[in-house]
Amino acid sequence: MKTKPFVNFVSLLFICSLFFLPQLNAQNKKFKVVIDAGHGGHDPGASYYGFKEKEIALNITLLAGAILEKNMGIEVIYTRKKDVFLELHRRAAIANKADANLFVSIHANAAANKSAYGTETFVLGLHKSQENFEVAKKENQVIYLEDNYEEIYGDFDPASPESLIGLTLMQEEYLDQSIELAALIQNNFTNKLKRRDRSVKQAGFWVLHNTYMPSVLIETGFVSNKEEGTYLNSKKGQQEMAGAIAQAILDYYNSVKSSYITDISENQQINNNSKTVPEVDIYEDILFKVQIAAGSRKLDTKPANFKGLTMISREQEGGLFKYYYGNTSDYNLIQALQKEARLKGYTSAFIVAYKNGKRVKLADIIN
Repeated sequence: MKTKPFVNFVSLLFICSLFFLPQLNAQNKKFKVVIDAGHGGHDPGASYYGFKEKEIALNITLLAGAILEKNMGIEVIYTRKKDVFLELHRRAAIANKADANLFVSIHANAAANKSAYGTETFVLGLHKSQENFEVAKKENQVIYLEDNYEEIYGDFDPASPESLIGLTLMQEEYLDQSIELAALIQNNFTNKLKRRDRSVKQAGFWVLHNTYMPSVLIETGFVSNKEEGTYLNSKKGQQEMAGAIAQAILDYYNSVKSSYITDISENQQINNNSKTVPEVDIYEDILFKVQIAAGSRKLDTKPANFKGLTMISREQEGGLFKYYYGNTSDYNLIQALQKEARLKGYTSAFIVAYKNGKRVKLADIIN
């Protein structure tokens, strides 16, 4: 049973302040994809035989983006569209500011062994081999080209495996989705383009760590291999690689589209029903929480671990730890807390409900 008691002025003030925060991406019907062309400007990336990684990455990025832009449901955002230097932290910030649904960073590889060739797609994680570490190290070392890198990146050391361990936490809640997209990309490279499959891998890339959405980094091939570099530097090769990447993103989008549209509809309905000054909406015997993350690591619920959020609780379900923000019977308040969590970067945060200590379907409560 639902009751509407006298509104506590302080609580109402708090709720109103959150409702006037900027609108969330869930109210935007476009599925946002950020495509990041690696390197650029005075950072050429890998360079062999006249093949420049920065040029190959940009050309493939623009071609893939043009394909995606033909889909009316997708908005493409580029971190760069020309030959300019862009710091790592700005690439991640572009994706986060846009509240994007996917982040895809495009690169070309290189190795001392000139016979090495093939494609590989990375998600954030602890490197499983020295080879994976070296790839991440090479891409992360671009921070040394930034004027104030010590101020921005603190004690982070691209050459230290220990520095990379702390990077994995933020992306853990998106790991499954990131792997799903990476697998689609590798499948297209291997089966459609007949490129050598070096598989989906995990490594500690700083740019993936700092994005708050499913994210992958693609190594399209080795410019240090003259034959593969020639292919990647060609118009045909770039068109084929761009087509394979774009199709994988479209396949991923189509696989999640129904749930994404449902989320949009639910949020628009909530927004349409909201008043300028929301009334307290209490549900007796029900507690609402906002689930913000889930992962295999048991974390202290202190604010420093959750982007400054307080009122964090933790529950264990098998080998998985789930983290929640807030604990209230006021549905308007929990909606406001959900908005706050998403603005903090937990873009997939959702409301859950409990009755007598047991999880119940939210739709059964609020309908």
